[in-house]
Order: sequence, then C-alpha cells, then structure tokens
Amino acid sequence: MRLKDKVAIITGAAQSIGRAVALRFAAEGAKVVVNHLAHPALAAEVVNLITAQGGTAIAIAADVSDEAAVADMVAQTLQYFGTIDILVNNAAIDPRQAWHEISVVDWDRVMSNNVRSQFVCARAVYPHMKQQQYGKIINVSSVTFWSGTGNYVHYVASKGAIIGFTRALAREVGPDNITVNCITPGAVLTETELEKVGSAAAQERATAMLLKVQAIPRRQLTDDVVGVFVFLASADSDFVTGQTLNADGGWMMH
Repeated sequence: MRLKDKVAIITGAAQSIGRAVALRFAAEGAKVVVNHLAHPALAAEVVNLITAQGGTAIAIAADVSDEAAVADMVAQTLQYFGTIDILVNNAAIDPRQAWHEISVVDWDRVMSNNVRSQFVCARAVYPHMKQQQYGKIINVSSVTFWSGTGNYVHYVASKGAIIGFTRALAREVGPDNITVNCITPGAVLTETELEKVGSAAAQERATAMLLKVQAIPRRQLTDDVVGVFVFLASADSDFVTGQTLNADGGWMMH
C-alpha cells in the first residue's frame, strides 16, 4: 500500500475523477476526506464503498471557494484524523459558452470555483503541513489548457492559472518539504461528461474526434488517470515538484 495511513482531502470527490481518486487512495491505504458541495447521497456512497472494503473515509460538505467553509473542513479533518498529508484540488466547474457571451459574473464564478478554491484550500492546509514538514498538494488542471479548446475561454484561462499557481507555490513551500504538482487529464469518460455531451450521436462524434488525435486510440477512463494521482501522492515523487503531468492518451504532447 503506497499511501498507508496517509490522510488525504480530495475536493469534488463525490463523482467523476474525484470519486475515482478517493476510491484508489483508500485502496492504497489512505484515510480519505470526501469533499462535496451539494451531493450528500453521492458522497455517502463513496464513503460506504470505501468502508465496505475495509478503508476509512468521511464526507464533508464545503464550498471550497469559501474561506470559512474550508477552514472548518480542515478543522474537522484534523479533529477526526489528527493530520493532513495530501490535498487534491479537484473541484471545478466547466460551463461552455462562446467567449463574447460570457458575462463578468460568469467569468468570476468560474475563477472562484476553479482557481480561488485551490488557493484557499492550499493555504488552509499549509500550517499543518509546514509544522509536520511534509505534504503533497496535487492540483487538477485540464488538457484544454494545452489545446486551447473553444467555447471554454473562462474555463481554459482558469486551468492555465492553476499551472502558474502550481509552479509558484512549489517554489514557496519546497523548503517545508511540501511538493506541489499538477495533472492535466484528457477527455475522461465520466458520468458528468456523458450528461454534458448528451445524445449517443454526439458521444459518437466526440469519440471519433478523440480517436483521431490521441496516440492511444480509445476513450480515456478514470482508471487511466488515477495512477498519476497515486504517484504524486506517494513517496515515489518526493523529489518531484512544480511539474505538470499530462495524462490524455497522447492527445497533446509537450
């Protein structure tokens, strides 16, 4: 077990990639905080799956862009588990709009949910990680940063900001033996992605496009990216920081 007895907070862990990471971390021996905002039933399902397999997990509802809510989540984690070793900044929203139709309110909402949240969460766990002289912060960006995907200007800008945040934060917390890295997943086939794409015909078109551009010609599943999270959360990456790992089947190469 590569994460035995480590405590991990995973934001947006009730579904999709966050859910898969929570389950895999637990399988690797971690004690998991399943953060969610408005999905108590889904979060409870993740906790139940983990505990049924002999793991340990709790669900905490918190708006991760809200400083007070995050402070409370961190306090609850420390009260329950006594430590925080890993933070996975996964929570995000990704509305699709033509750039000239994006209002300032829309822009600020995406930036708050996707960028501010990562800053707020990292700052909240930092005092404890600094005190124990150990920590792993994993930020989630997106392949759309590399591809410059259209109808996503606010989302792509937020995901680019996360890469900059990762690099700068890694410089500042390195002396405290805290690593900060970033993952850019590709077009992962999740339940939320299926809901957004909609019809079977639309899904087929999306699949056909991806098979043309990816070096590995099949749809990406959550199992294809969770191993990267485990690597960055484990001792195997203790000398890796400030990096962005692209996991998209060879769609974008850099």
